[in-house]
Amino acid sequence: MPAPLSIIIPALDAEAVLPLCLAALMPGLEAGLIREVILIDGGSEEQTRRLAEGAGATVLTAPEPGRAAQLRHGFDHARGDWLLFLHADTALSRDWAERAKTHITDRKDKAATFTLAYRSDHPMAKVVARRANWRARALGLPYGDQGLLISRKLYTEIGGFADTPFMEDVQIIRALGKKRLSLLSAEARTDASKYDRDGWRKRSWRNAYLITRYLLGAKPESLAKLYK
Repeated sequence: MPAPLSIIIPALDAEAVLPLCLAALMPGLEAGLIREVILIDGGSEEQTRRLAEGAGATVLTAPEPGRAAQLRHGFDHARGDWLLFLHADTALSRDWAERAKTHITDRKDKAATFTLAYRSDHPMAKVVARRANWRARALGLPYGDQGLLISRKLYTEIGGFADTPFMEDVQIIRALGKKRLSLLSAEARTDASKYDRDGWRKRSWRNAYLITRYLLGAKPESLAKLYK
């Protein structure tokens, strides 16, 4: 019986972070969980494609700009009964495969995300992560950085990722609804360079502002211009 999980990674100029993301998948290979790793490149000008190919991933070229287009294209080529959508700058903790395997076995009717952590020693890193994990538990609104583990059946049922230039992660989570989403204890440890660059408070409040605007009906096209 084939391994159940297709891992789908959208990437753009990710050579600095991709090796850690790919290395962290090893427990899933050891557990016989991963059927394939698919990286969808958005037009990288450095070594992202070479790194992915060297690690044994299938590398595809996105048909159009935008992360949603990459994710949709990855799904179109995936063969697994379960899917894990994972950002290239996120590295999962070593227990992720055990937690994912339990979810796949016991919670077929639900999707799941991972507990957020930042790869930073900044004092605000744990504060921002704690707020995000509270939001995921209480409101059912995790960040895309937390990954999305979902069965092919459920993904198809909710219509998958929308063809949108921005907020594709919020869109699919809203389509799922809080009752069909679990938060796994394994961590999604994501790169914090944008927070270090912009300032932790400024970046976290801007993210909250954009999400609030989106939930109140602002168009993704207009919000995308405010996000960097």
